[in-house]
Amino acid sequence: MSLMIPYESLKILNRPFEEKLKGKLSDFLDKGWYILGEEVAAFEKEFALYHDEQYCVGVANGLDALILALKCCGFKPGDEVIVPSNTYIATILAIIHCGLTPVLVEPDLRTYNIDPLAIPDAISSKTVAIMVVHLYGQCCEMDPIMEIAKDHQLKVIEDCAQAHGAKYKGKLAGTFGDFGAFSFYPTKNLGALGDAGAVICKSEEDYQKLRQLRNYGSEKKYHNGVIGYNSRLDELQAAFLRIKLPHLDEINQHKRKLAAIYFEVLNDSFVKPKLDEDYYNVYHIYNILHPERDKLKEFLAAHQIATEIHYPVAPQDQVALKDYLQHFDYPVSANIHQSTLSLPCSFAHTEAEIRHVADILNQFSS
Repeated sequence: MSLMIPYESLKILNRPFEEKLKGKLSDFLDKGWYILGEEVAAFEKEFALYHDEQYCVGVANGLDALILALKCCGFKPGDEVIVPSNTYIATILAIIHCGLTPVLVEPDLRTYNIDPLAIPDAISSKTVAIMVVHLYGQCCEMDPIMEIAKDHQLKVIEDCAQAHGAKYKGKLAGTFGDFGAFSFYPTKNLGALGDAGAVICKSEEDYQKLRQLRNYGSEKKYHNGVIGYNSRLDELQAAFLRIKLPHLDEINQHKRKLAAIYFEVLNDSFVKPKLDEDYYNVYHIYNILHPERDKLKEFLAAHQIATEIHYPVAPQDQVALKDYLQHFDYPVSANIHQSTLSLPCSFAHTEAEIRHVADILNQFSS
């Protein structure tokens, strides 16, 4: 193959939906209703139904989904929220924006998700919640996490930005805890054509709070009951998401088929994701670990294969967070950040392309 294999191509990814997307845009222009209309209401119902849940609130993006979920809980400034030490910065930013204190806990190197065995030691008298992150498309080990939360009376907020349709023991990500927060950033398995997000919740009370919080704290126009935000799911993005939602399982199955090729072809010099029958991984990201990650990335680029790093800088090393985190050693997280490499694994890729990537990877010599 002589052409560059991109890490992701949104143009190719959205091509199967192009005609319907154009039709929705035309309908949108004809209706002239741009904010919190029937498309948002319909998507909320359909996304809730997909998860066999009753309540879903569309918001502007994934970060806002996390912030509004935390705001719903009514925590006090300085309360502590446990969060994995290798997460994307947005998870931690949400905690900080709510005046809370992030407490980092190491992941399990086999799954890259928060290690349930490490959580109890991080719990203090100030701990109020665990914010789990279903990273790369694989659910966290939720049974022991939910037991810990129950024993210590902690809220559980799930960051599901990378786990649309992922399952743990047959149960969907976002349906375990008090809140499931989703991003529909364009590269997600269920991606909009811009920023978009949603929150799944369990109770009517939280549902109404979320609806107020996203719309200036208003339940009735010009009547503001709480200090709110402007964080509304865009009507046009909701319309686009409604087109793609019925295809989410198809998208996930395609990505799982591509991942299976990596598992089959890649040699044992690469650390591949953990396979376990308890987990239905949707491979938002197919990552490997290699001690010479940077050389490997350059080698693949020389062979016209694009890759990404999720993520090159650990949270505790981010300049923006230096005054907000306890600066302990996080060796598991450090290992992941220094050696992880994300390979092409998209709805836009073909099986032949992924076999080619795997064959080239096997040619790499340290």
